Amino acid sequence: MCKKLLPLLHCFVLLFIQVFPALSQNRVITGKVIDSATASPVPGVTVRVSGTRAGASTDAGGSFKVNLPATGGTLIFSSVNYATQTIVVTNESDLLIRLAPAAQELKGVEVISVGYGTLNKKEVSSAITHVTARELKTVAANNPLMALQGKVAGLTISNTATGDPNSSPSIQLRGVSSRSAGLGPLYIVNGVPGGNIDNINQNDIESIDVLKGGAASAIYGTRGSNGVIIITTKKGSGESKLVYNGYATMDKLTMVPKVLNAGEFREQRVSANPARGIDYGASTNWVKAVTRPEAYAQKHTLQLAGGNANDNYFASADYRNANGIDLRAYKKEYGGRVNLNHTSKSNVYTVSLEVAPRYMHTSNADQGNFNNAITLNPTQPVYDSSGYHYLNTGFFSNNPVENARLIKSEAEIKELDMRGSFKVNILKNLYSTVTISNIKSSYKNLNFRPSTLTTIVHSGQTTKTNYASQEQIDNDQRNLEWAINYALNYRQNHIKLLGGYSYSYFNYQQFSANNYDFPFNTFSWNNLGSGTWNGGGQGNGQGAVSSTQNDSRLAAFYGRINYDFDNKYILTASLRHEGSSKFGADNKWGNFPALSVAWRITEENFLKDRFSWLNDLKLRADYGVTGNQDFENYKSLLLYGGYGYFPFNGTTYQVYGPSQNVNPNLGWEKAINFNAGVDFELLNNRLSGSLNYYVRTNKDLLGNYNVPLPPNPQSQTFTNVGTMKNSGIEIQLNAAIIRHRTFNYNVTFATAYNNNKFVSFSNKLYTGAPYQDLAGLPAPGSPGTIQRLQEGHRIGDFYMLRSAGVDKNGTLLVYKKDGTVVTADKSNADDKQFVGNGLPKFTGSLGNSFSYKNWDLNVFLRGNFGYKLFNMQAFYIGTPATQTDANTLNSAYDPKSKYSLLTNSATTSLASDYFLESGSFVKIDNVTLGYSCTVNSKYLSAVRIYAAASNLHTFTHFKGGDPDLYPVNDLTPGVQGNPRNNTYSLNFYPATVQLLAGVQVTF
Repeated sequence: MCKKLLPLLHCFVLLFIQVFPALSQNRVITGKVIDSATASPVPGVTVRVSGTRAGASTDAGGSFKVNLPATGGTLIFSSVNYATQTIVVTNESDLLIRLAPAAQELKGVEVISVGYGTLNKKEVSSAITHVTARELKTVAANNPLMALQGKVAGLTISNTATGDPNSSPSIQLRGVSSRSAGLGPLYIVNGVPGGNIDNINQNDIESIDVLKGGAASAIYGTRGSNGVIIITTKKGSGESKLVYNGYATMDKLTMVPKVLNAGEFREQRVSANPARGIDYGASTNWVKAVTRPEAYAQKHTLQLAGGNANDNYFASADYRNANGIDLRAYKKEYGGRVNLNHTSKSNVYTVSLEVAPRYMHTSNADQGNFNNAITLNPTQPVYDSSGYHYLNTGFFSNNPVENARLIKSEAEIKELDMRGSFKVNILKNLYSTVTISNIKSSYKNLNFRPSTLTTIVHSGQTTKTNYASQEQIDNDQRNLEWAINYALNYRQNHIKLLGGYSYSYFNYQQFSANNYDFPFNTFSWNNLGSGTWNGGGQGNGQGAVSSTQNDSRLAAFYGRINYDFDNKYILTASLRHEGSSKFGADNKWGNFPALSVAWRITEENFLKDRFSWLNDLKLRADYGVTGNQDFENYKSLLLYGGYGYFPFNGTTYQVYGPSQNVNPNLGWEKAINFNAGVDFELLNNRLSGSLNYYVRTNKDLLGNYNVPLPPNPQSQTFTNVGTMKNSGIEIQLNAAIIRHRTFNYNVTFATAYNNNKFVSFSNKLYTGAPYQDLAGLPAPGSPGTIQRLQEGHRIGDFYMLRSAGVDKNGTLLVYKKDGTVVTADKSNADDKQFVGNGLPKFTGSLGNSFSYKNWDLNVFLRGNFGYKLFNMQAFYIGTPATQTDANTLNSAYDPKSKYSLLTNSATTSLASDYFLESGSFVKIDNVTLGYSCTVNSKYLSAVRIYAAASNLHTFTHFKGGDPDLYPVNDLTPGVQGNPRNNTYSLNFYPATVQLLAGVQVTF
């Protein structure tokens, strides 16, 4: 037996002799990786042994273990969050590695909000644009997002009244997405959905993330169809500091419509044969009369911040007082924000509290006064011996200066945002967070019209003379968010899991009261009961008092997984299961899945370190389903309303009946999103950017559709019908043109192309007409609608008569459908044709940032291209045939203007493409110059002085004023008016140049 075992023993000894030296040549290296700035452990770092396939990954505590030859070797530490570091190991056995953030222009460690969490920029696999506070424009605006205008490719921010301190912009992402539901994105403020966007001081903003890809916004389900904008405000950190930021602004009119002065009016209109006006003997510049020479504003912000990793605080208070360029508009507001964060010493839990109150008092502008100013006869006086001059001719029979001075339209607005969260770290890589928030807003609208108006006095009215009203609107939103996060790092595998529950309750209340015929005008709206028209012995007005209340609930369960392998292959998948009380009984819940993938090609061995000019290259693709439930409450229910009054036995009774059809299948609009993109960083990160191609198909569009009577009590039902499609390309570039110790020049460029098509108005259950006529123009005359929304066509298509020029009699010539040419008054509605589109095909911006020592200069250009605008002013007051005794534009009598040829009143009110002009423009949107310096003082640490100018100059061929004031969002782009209210007119608010001077002091 022993003889048999001896050969086996010899083999074992020989094997041991061979193996032992090899084993003795390896040793175990342990260590820990920390952040060089914060000293906190860095999990998920890949540790590779140079020249081999061996490696490891740091755990949640930043620790790692790896085998190295006894003689030493080289370790390579890499992470998407940090710059790669190479360490040569000799005799060490335990290492402490300090990883530094990647030094690059776009900051490789940028933390991007992705909804219910954050990711490093290099981990993102969907289309998201991150904008920091320093990239925002220096503007004094009512809405903080105006500072974002032009900064994000595909995001259209349009404000048709920038000089009005109470104006709000229209914000639209990647084109129009709905017919009847809301078009604006969902706002997330510090993790709270639906925050008050007006309750944010621009100085408090830390960053803004725009979730454009469907995969990114799908985590918000029925509210993510129009994109998501996440706003993160500042928090305290480091040494305590006090910062004061204050500025003053001045606005002046620019690109004002040029109308005839009194002398020109007498020459061109009064002396015409036949006469087109009357000479009343005065000389009035009505535009000047209804505006302030300059509109001044001021804003002051005080911020206190500080703390450490465990306890930090941020508090701010601001005051703003701004006047509009018109005589009536102003806004005064006071706001504050307090953000407190506490983490236990053992890092078991974190408590956060945020409170943001705001009070605003506003006086609303009347855009009709500028309408009056450009149409009124300039020989009419503002005042006469009895006071305000009575006007009863022209387009509008009222005195705009009198209206601005005596008619009051004010509001008191109170907003309060509150948020509290509790985070508990169950394990090193497992934590749960509960967030409770409340968003409140209260609006008190106050209106008064005195009995002393000349239109009342000269009409001889004895009742309904003076008028007053009050309206109270309260919105209350309560949210509960509970999320659990888990992270796992195993070798090259990095996994992040998210699961959560969301609940929101929305409540709306409204109360209003009005009355006429008060004994004293001094009561204004403060004594409605003293009016004798409504109630009392008269009892004339059944609408004297009204009130309503409605509410809705939204609940959701959601989950997401983020996975990456070796920092090269990235996958994100999410699902939201959400229900809303707005939806019909048979369609309460829906699922919103999303999937996105990314490939960081530069981490592959066949590219890594082979091209020194290629720093990072990432390919992305994502798919997501989102929804839109931004419509009124109770639209799916059978509602009852007043059907008038019925007398019975000498008593009048209010009669009620069904006022709305029931629709148990009513649901959300569904958007199916696809996005493919590439992110890149080149030339030692001097050139970086992204390219995105997207397709979004919106299905089940909401709208009213005709149904038979009976069995339905009403002739229309609100339901889901129709399909719309948007596709486009977006490019975002950043370049460091010059990098020098004392001088730097950086360029940012953003452009977007959007193509839109309305696919269908019908489905299997409901059949709608293949088109819908939109944008109806007002009197004088009956111009009718000028746009058509039709299957197979782009939104914003102008549908009107096609011009064939002007004949020798000054009559507009048009083409009939058969191609023959007739005078416009011989045509009819059947001769209308598609003649252009009001939706810009391209939008673009170019930012230039210069810095020299302590000086910095930013020049920002912005423009829209490839679309038409209907020149409303030229159509109504731009020809010699304009209504008698109304003023006209100077161009009406300029031989070089084509509008001067239209002298025949027979075709005055017939709309055609003769009045369509190119809306393309480039403007010097913002220029900011600043000087910063540190101060060696125990009282001050830094001072910055800056000045800015906005809307300096617009380069355009459009003759109707600033083309940027024409709406380009919604269903009727390119037509002056309010698309949401379906009102189109000459009403407008003129453009202004804004000059700003400010100072920032850090104590």
